[in-house]
Amino acid sequence: MDSISIKVPVNVKAKLTEKLKASILEDLTQGIERAELEIKQINIQEKRAMDEAGEDQQKLMAIHQYFGTERQKRQEYRNEALDRKETTEKLAIGAEIVQGTLERQVELKVGDDMREVMNVEVLVEDDKVVAIRG
Repeated sequence: MDSISIKVPVNVKAKLTEKLKASILEDLTQGIERAELEIKQINIQEKRAMDEAGEDQQKLMAIHQYFGTERQKRQEYRNEALDRKETTEKLAIGAEIVQGTLERQVELKVGDDMREVMNVEVLVEDDKVVAIRG
């Protein structure tokens, strides 16, 4: 066998523009607001469930633990989003940020340089491919 077809990862980076920065910040702001709203709803649901449980200490503990876990998940997401928002606000226009990874099909032959095959990235600016780097 002299060759084989393989899938290799391709990093996709975006050149930060005012438009992209505004879009990222808007998405993060909406996520933060959604998490805060969900936390308020969880608090209301917890209070309602605790009122219905009455004096049953086991039920009260289970309710408190369940809603505490749900609240904690939203709080962690909110904190991460706040950190990402703060980081994004500090980024300079023109900076390259990783947006994700795609896969590409490559015909690999005996003698090929594996580094050249693996180290490929695509640079995008305002949804247009501006460079393919190898």
